[in-house]
Amino acid sequence: MPKSLKIGQFEIFWLRGGEFELDGGCMFGVVPRVLWQRKFPSGDDGHVRLANDPILVRTPEANIVIDSGLGNKLTGKQKAIFRVTREWQVEEGLAELGLNRNEISHVILTHCDFDHAGGVVMYGRSGAPELTFPEAVHHVQRAEWEDVLAPGRRAENSYWPVNLDLLKESPQLNLVGDRAEPVTGVEMVRTGGHTRGHQIIRLSSAGESAVHLGDLLPNQAHFHPLWVTPYDNFPLESIAQKEVLIAGEAEKNSWFLFYHDPYMAACRIDSGGEITERFVL
Repeated sequence: MPKSLKIGQFEIFWLRGGEFELDGGCMFGVVPRVLWQRKFPSGDDGHVRLANDPILVRTPEANIVIDSGLGNKLTGKQKAIFRVTREWQVEEGLAELGLNRNEISHVILTHCDFDHAGGVVMYGRSGAPELTFPEAVHHVQRAEWEDVLAPGRRAENSYWPVNLDLLKESPQLNLVGDRAEPVTGVEMVRTGGHTRGHQIIRLSSAGESAVHLGDLLPNQAHFHPLWVTPYDNFPLESIAQKEVLIAGEAEKNSWFLFYHDPYMAACRIDSGGEITERFVL
């Protein structure tokens, strides 16, 4: 059985959503390599490993998937460009937990970039595209979806139609405004920053809590509020949100959940931002 993190009555697993490599500058921007390498390793060529692992939350009410991994639709050229080193194996991961795709009742997308929404649609057994989780309600911030439908020049390179076209006409799409709680103890809150409609997810059960800050906090090295990725469309918003959110969740002793960190799935920090407890798969 895969390892899990328990938050009250919730059980959290990480599915295998694929792994790729990016130049460290794509993750840390103006932060000098000599600084970020102290917190996050890189290869000799300056590339860093990035997981893209969907977070499965099992509650007494529902099975929830947060973000969806790279999917199985990347071309050979795309795999080479993004230096994919591990394939998408979400179906296999669910099977190890005794689940199948039809048993996922909710999918929450922090945002719709290809590395988060790539697994919304998959190539099925016949080779045709289909919703990966056909019974799930897919929750997306309304502002995010507006930009999916009419992306600017910057966004159109990351909102790939192949990942989202089937969802556009599906009754399984649920657009939310700013804040929603689709399942008891599971709250979605729009933050903006990384994208205009970027949202985070708070989990609360039996007096315990966890938070997934999406790409505001892609991995353990980004706890410093000023360390934001060059992919953030509104970096000043990201900084302002991180200053408030990280301090507030640390005060509650929440677990911080990571999607892009291949070395650590979750952690707790103290008031000074130092990691006090780690959860490693």
